[in-house]
Amino acid sequence: MSHMQIATKASPWLLQAKDFLDEARRLKPGPERNELRRTAKELREIARLETTAASTRRPDRRRRR
Repeated sequence: MSHMQIATKASPWLLQAKDFLDEARRLKPGPERNELRRTAKELREIARLETTAASTRRPDRRRRR
């Protein structure tokens, strides 16, 4: 698996996306279900970007006095 991620705690964005997908699965195919799926996709993207940003931040190396 090339996209495997190991997280110590679940992102609130991913938890929300899971809730949206669970709700979408309960619905019959249609516009409302599609909207929930699109929203979940966007939430997963936000979580991915947040993780990427957090891992690329440099520590503050300025000395505090």
